[in-house]
Amino acid sequence: MHWTNRREKFRAHLAGDRCFHPGSVFDAMSARIAEDVGFEVGMFAGSVGSLSVLGSPDDIVLTLTEFAGQAYRINRAGQLPLIVDADHGYGNALNVKRTVEELETAGVAMLTIEDTELPKAFGTVGTTRLISIEEGVGKMKAALEGRQDRSLVVAGRSSAAGVTGIDDAIARTKAYEAAGVDCMFLAGIKTRDELEAISSAVSIPLMLGSTPDEIRDLDYLATQRVRFALQGHKPIMASIKAVYDTLKALREGTDPKDLEGASAELQNQVTRGDDFKRWKKDYLS
Repeated sequence: MHWTNRREKFRAHLAGDRCFHPGSVFDAMSARIAEDVGFEVGMFAGSVGSLSVLGSPDDIVLTLTEFAGQAYRINRAGQLPLIVDADHGYGNALNVKRTVEELETAGVAMLTIEDTELPKAFGTVGTTRLISIEEGVGKMKAALEGRQDRSLVVAGRSSAAGVTGIDDAIARTKAYEAAGVDCMFLAGIKTRDELEAISSAVSIPLMLGSTPDEIRDLDYLATQRVRFALQGHKPIMASIKAVYDTLKALREGTDPKDLEGASAELQNQVTRGDDFKRWKKDYLS
């Protein structure tokens, strides 16, 4: 697979002057749909990985092997450049290096490494704690060391704005920029003042999690070097509801022909059925 081509395409977005909403994806077909309807990039979050692979909440029980395997299946399904949320890198700085190696092999265009203390230690349930800036810098350096394809984007991530305050968020962003990360994913930003304080303190591109109405405007975000802003993960939530409602209706006696589903045309599109028809004609007859 030609991962470098899509990574270079992704870097062009990162170096540009627009802000994009990534399409939240969770498997091969959702990635194809996101690409077909026009999303420039995809996003595969750790929480979504836990849901799609294990049917579990976001409690850091998904393994790196499971996450990287699903990321690979998403990437091989099309050409959509993929951002992945690699959580805390599945351990200490040495684990982070291994995480980057595996996710690079899986074809991702950008990965984020966060400075939240994960998994939660005994007695800390219900709280959010951050590792020290020094440990965070070590993780960022290890992530960069693990990268072989220089077109892969390595991003830091921090929830400091909503946990320890905006001054700490600025300090962490500056430290990770100095360590060499290509981008910074900021979670918990609530106001324009907070965003502008961080944006003015660094020069690297930024990415935001779900944003309140005050700062949701893409044109405004672009002026603050925000290149990607998430919209949550509605697609997998919608799929959960659709499957639940369909199975419940069938169990209760609804005739299958009375239930709405994907048309034959849509099934053919998302499975790339025309390609398979051509391959069968060319190679099996």
